[in-house]
Amino acid sequence: MTTPGFVEPSYGGRSLGDVLPAVATALGVDVGFHETTLVLPPAQRYVIFLVDGLGHRLIAQHAEHAPYLHELLGLPQNTSGVAGVPSTTATSLTSLGTAMTPGEHGLVGFTSRIPGTEKLLNALFWDKQVVDPAEWQPHPSAFARLRKVGVSATVVSKREFMDSGLTLSGFRGADFIEGDKIGERIAAAVTASSDSPSVTYVYDGDLDWTGHRYGVDSAQWRAQLSAVDASVEQLRESLDPGVRLVVVADHGMVDCPAEHRIDIDEHPELRSGIQLVGGEARFRHLYCAGRAVDDVLATWREFLGDRAEVLARDEAIERGWFGAVAPQVRPRLGDVVVAARGRTALISMADFPYENMLVGFHGSLTPYEMEIPILVC
Repeated sequence: MTTPGFVEPSYGGRSLGDVLPAVATALGVDVGFHETTLVLPPAQRYVIFLVDGLGHRLIAQHAEHAPYLHELLGLPQNTSGVAGVPSTTATSLTSLGTAMTPGEHGLVGFTSRIPGTEKLLNALFWDKQVVDPAEWQPHPSAFARLRKVGVSATVVSKREFMDSGLTLSGFRGADFIEGDKIGERIAAAVTASSDSPSVTYVYDGDLDWTGHRYGVDSAQWRAQLSAVDASVEQLRESLDPGVRLVVVADHGMVDCPAEHRIDIDEHPELRSGIQLVGGEARFRHLYCAGRAVDDVLATWREFLGDRAEVLARDEAIERGWFGAVAPQVRPRLGDVVVAARGRTALISMADFPYENMLVGFHGSLTPYEMEIPILVC
């Protein structure tokens, strides 16, 4: 079933979880990954450059600020890809790093319930003393599987991310090279990609940070996009011609002005029957008390109308939003999930006061959030 106005996930097609299986095929190695319709050109060395927050439609709209990326966008082989659900960093990066769907790897949102508790796991600011990343996400990463068949696998990212819970969940088994500045990351990618066969993953999060702080309709964001465009071109020019570069993103972004924000704490009926609010402002996980699910569904649907899609957990699973869902992952999903439409943001000043300081948001299934570039050059 499709949802009007939403972009459905494309697991097994052009999703982030299909990138490394397609790279493995291009390298000519048999890792035992799932089949995918994503096809990449044969090569013995691949660099994957993920720009956090670089939506496909945002590139298309800003040709003057991203001429190099826009040129790549126009090449016949470079059609858009699709993020998973929710369209958020922790979920998307883990899908890329494990070659699994959110329902398989279990990082199902920015925040999600730790089953059996009244606590949330924040997947970006992970407390490893509370939750062991290797238990929360027990599967070997795609990078570890590639190394087992003789492929050199390297992650290049900021120093602070080296031992984070998110890195350990999605990328453990790869060599980690620290690079806080883009010049460091480009130099590291050039060095790592000299091995053959090899896969090198480079992460850049500055565009996403700028979008959250200032919005995608801001001078600051456009200036950062120009910097990203220049760094992609510089990376391509610095790499050996025999290395294939793939530019991807984890999600896009939309701005949510104040008049489109709903503070659920200002409406007591929206809190009724709910023990815990998780997810994020564009995609909420609602964890309900006792038998309150039906009442919560009815209340939220009536209140929000066409401003959001409100589904019971089983309805969302049946629509394929999370892919195949493992038994241990199921209770991490909200009893009710709420995907925002348009520019609606469902904030909670009580639980997440910082949300009201953000301008740009993501997490839902709108085209601006879900459509991502997969640009091969």
